[in-house]
Amino acid sequence: MEMAGGRSRWTATLVAVAVVLGWLVVGGIAGPYAGKLGDVATNDNSAFLPAHAEATRAMDLAADFMPTQTTPALVVYQRTSGITPADQQRVQTDATRFARVSGVVSPLPPPIVSQDGQAVQVIVPIASTEGERISQVVTQLRDIAGADRDGLTVDVAGPAGLLADLIEVFAAIDGPLLLVTLIVVLVILLIVYRSPVLWIFPLLAAGMSYSLASIVVYHLASSGAIKLNGQAQGILTVLVFGAGTDYALLLIARYREELHRHDSAWAAMKTAWKGAAAAIIASGVTVIVSLLCLLLSSLNSNRALGPVAAVGIAATLLVMLTFLPALLLLGGRWAFWPRRPRFDHADPQAEHGTWGRIAGFVARRARTVWLVTAVLLAVFTVGLTQLGVTTLGQSQLFTKRTDSVAGQDVIARHFPAGTGSPATIFVNQAAAQQVAQVAQGVPGVSSVRPVTGAAPGGPPEPNAPPKVVDGRVQLEATLADPPDSHAAERTVRNMREAVHKVPGSDSLVGGFTAVNVDTADASARDRNVIIPVVLLVITIVLALLLRALLAPILLIATVVLSFLATLGICGLIFRYLLGFPGVDQAFPLFAFVFLVALGIDYNIFLMSRVREESVRRGTRAGVLNGLAVTGGVITSAGIVLAATFSALAVLPLVVLVELGVAVAIGVLLDTIVVRSLLVPALAYDLGPRIWWPSRLSRTVRDGDRVGAEVGRAR
Repeated sequence: MEMAGGRSRWTATLVAVAVVLGWLVVGGIAGPYAGKLGDVATNDNSAFLPAHAEATRAMDLAADFMPTQTTPALVVYQRTSGITPADQQRVQTDATRFARVSGVVSPLPPPIVSQDGQAVQVIVPIASTEGERISQVVTQLRDIAGADRDGLTVDVAGPAGLLADLIEVFAAIDGPLLLVTLIVVLVILLIVYRSPVLWIFPLLAAGMSYSLASIVVYHLASSGAIKLNGQAQGILTVLVFGAGTDYALLLIARYREELHRHDSAWAAMKTAWKGAAAAIIASGVTVIVSLLCLLLSSLNSNRALGPVAAVGIAATLLVMLTFLPALLLLGGRWAFWPRRPRFDHADPQAEHGTWGRIAGFVARRARTVWLVTAVLLAVFTVGLTQLGVTTLGQSQLFTKRTDSVAGQDVIARHFPAGTGSPATIFVNQAAAQQVAQVAQGVPGVSSVRPVTGAAPGGPPEPNAPPKVVDGRVQLEATLADPPDSHAAERTVRNMREAVHKVPGSDSLVGGFTAVNVDTADASARDRNVIIPVVLLVITIVLALLLRALLAPILLIATVVLSFLATLGICGLIFRYLLGFPGVDQAFPLFAFVFLVALGIDYNIFLMSRVREESVRRGTRAGVLNGLAVTGGVITSAGIVLAATFSALAVLPLVVLVELGVAVAIGVLLDTIVVRSLLVPALAYDLGPRIWWPSRLSRTVRDGDRVGAEVGRAR
């Protein structure tokens, strides 16, 4: 028997070595792609609109009027005491140099002097809609314009300037964001394990997961199967490391527990894997299916985020259930040094005294606990009144003042704020004059003129006939408000309503502001469609895992309550602490998908162990034993996930900062309040009925009659 056992250990060791070596080869191939995702990312909002959106159809028509699609950069010069002749000479010299930059459509329109004489604006059309190329041209324009000097300020704004600033922000994903995420995870693992060795295994496995996900996402994006943007790229980073560390904590905790019961590390890992894998797989599948519900979105950006994040979770599942166990087997008990678990058949609950006492408290005051926590969460939802759902303007998009933001402020002070980024109206030639008059009468419209054949954005040519393409005319409507403002969006909505009523016009209104309007409308539609589907899908997954109907419904209800409470808290933090004007239209949907999908993870970890214990001990005893055993590891997992999402704050983009804060608060609220108190107290109060209608709901054991051995013992 000893020889057989020895051969078994050797076989297990060889298998573990083979698995580790195989994964290291995969990591060597996939690793470099982790730094290449930015090369295949697209950050142009218009690229994510659905094909049926009015702004999309207008863009298709614009291609006929101007064979070369352009994105305008607005170079604005300001001297508050008045532009001098020397300033005008500088502007002319710069404009000449702008026209020579590769990618700029020349000749440029003449510089435009503001009516107050304090600013000059040069419109520089860039012959591209591809973000990286636009960013390169804008960088050259900024180099030519130079820095402010002698009281003359110079800024590069407009759609091209904004896009360049966004790309610069997202460039930090491959470096600072990844580095901060790694440091956060490392610090927390050192605190949790108090071991100079053990942290290496989950961190190495999480890095392998990220490499595997990166190579898959890279090829999907480069082939055109998905559209990757910087937002999805950033979320992928923190999601893989956060979820991967969570799964690792759960498996390692169960492995440590089994090492007390088995002399062989192989036998301990085999038992631990069987015990933890079901919960980890159920958790991963729940998150993956929830994320894939984003494929129902009408926005390409949302549809891209779903598969990108789902690939990340799938890669994490595969690595954490193969590579990590193999690493732990090779490390043996020494991996836990200096707190090596001994083969002593010790009761694992002896290591969970704090959580045992919490379990005892829940047993004594179950109904009071779940009622009080439910009311507390309901009170937090009052903050929802402070959570404005808006489309963030250019000046509100960044957490710091960028060049494009400063330039847009100058334009808004001295010019019609929509100069350089007009709304475009495509109309049948016969109705063009009437549509122009109607559009001119819309409040918020400064001027309307037809496109003739002159350089875009230049002064109108007197008596020049409009350009006609396939019986259509293009009109340009300059707005009085900044093109990314709420006022401009209202103007575009009103203008659409007005011109659509002109008989026979067949009008379409597009442009930068129209893209934002259609994006906001699509986001509202997505929330109404996707949120109910995600709830239904998660309920089905939970019902299959727990083999019950009542428990999944109650778990979903607690997570939704936690989600609403989180949004309420965020509403107060964003408005009164961070000073944000509101949240983007996409924020509620993203927050919901991540908070509900990830929040239900911890209930899965808890309730799968509770069910396992309930079969042996009875439901009430099972609840308390499950809470005592899993409390520490699940709380640690929640802290890790909250901390990794908080790393998004290193990116100076309001949308990602808000999402990071929301997920961090939601996960902590879920682990500390919902999973530690509300769910166990509710399950304990209901007893076996929680498993209705399964056979377990009709099975009463000693642990149910007595109340719970753990509760009385504590």
